[in-house]
Amino acid sequence: MTTMVETTLICGVDEAGRGPLAGPVYAAAVILDPARPIPGLKDSKKLAAANRVRLAEAIRAHALAWHVASASVAEIEALNILGATMLAMRRAVLGLRPQATLALVDGNRCPDLPVASRAIVRGDASEPCISAASILAKTERDQEMRRLADIHPAYGFDRHAGYPTAEHLAALRAHGPCAAHRRTFGPVRRMLRQESID
Repeated sequence: MTTMVETTLICGVDEAGRGPLAGPVYAAAVILDPARPIPGLKDSKKLAAANRVRLAEAIRAHALAWHVASASVAEIEALNILGATMLAMRRAVLGLRPQATLALVDGNRCPDLPVASRAIVRGDASEPCISAASILAKTERDQEMRRLADIHPAYGFDRHAGYPTAEHLAALRAHGPCAAHRRTFGPVRRMLRQESID
């Protein structure tokens, strides 16, 4: 008589783009293959852009499963950034084939998922599967911000990815917000309020 042993498939989950003033928020879920380790995985923020791209290619080639998802600017405005981040994470996990049996989520809370989940603060620095997810989310979002830079060249999205740098804030003051901006975020909201007063 043979018994079926259920395999535990652990996915790491992380997001990119909670803090910027523009663009979607992205999330990725990754199930690594223990038989095909990927050297050099770490928090995407601690990697040079070229290394992130190289590792992202390795993750796509060697992981058992991966999926990247996003929540739009309209969804961020409707749900707030936390709600939109949870939505993007849920989409990323649900997009995995095969489906994970356990999700390790970077941060202090988990999205609503049909599988077991555990939040790990600074998990992108301690869990390789979360590091892999952070790399995919960041590289995919950076690519989207380069696309938005072509559509809205006045803002320099390809250089600051929508974060509130001095260059971005100066462009906002000079040109006002564009369709890619999150109008509920403080600096953009204040700019719109100032425009309505003027």
